[in-house]
Amino acid sequence: MLTCPASIPLSTRSLTRLTEMIRDRRRALGGRWRRLPAQQQALMALAHLRNGDTLTRLAAGFEVSVATVWRYLREAVDLLAACADDLTAAMRRAARLAYAILDGTLIPIDRVADQRPYYSGKHKRHGVNVQVLADPAGRLVWAVGLGVGRAARRGPRPHRRPRPRHHRGADQGRRADLRH
Repeated sequence: MLTCPASIPLSTRSLTRLTEMIRDRRRALGGRWRRLPAQQQALMALAHLRNGDTLTRLAAGFEVSVATVWRYLREAVDLLAACADDLTAAMRRAARLAYAILDGTLIPIDRVADQRPYYSGKHKRHGVNVQVLADPAGRLVWAVGLGVGRAARRGPRPHRRPRPRHHRGADQGRRADLRH
């Protein structure tokens, strides 16, 4: 395997902050030995979030398994999400703005356990629908990720025929009860 050094356009402050959050979490858990130190885990998570590197490439670059990369990324993303405002605080912040930008996009994903809910017929690929609220300068106020199929599952399914109100068997049983 060939490796090459690369740079990530990211501030040192971001790396330091996420590293501190991971260290605090590890201390709170009082857990076992970890394959990567907190700074390497933070670097891996930020490389994934900034560049969209695949789990396989990250696993090869950091010399860990794909399962470990997935676990470390999930932990880092959960820590970052815990720092974010909830919807109520985001709406209060957006109400103070002259105007807000609401936009959405489909973030492509490589695979999930159950492929169907994450398939977008519009884009003809699997992905996660991300809705973003931003201020006039384009700075993130709030974001939420949704499975693509969720909105479609809430509404009626036109490809299915509606079920009859009364099943034939239930009606016949009622008639038999009335005769006796």
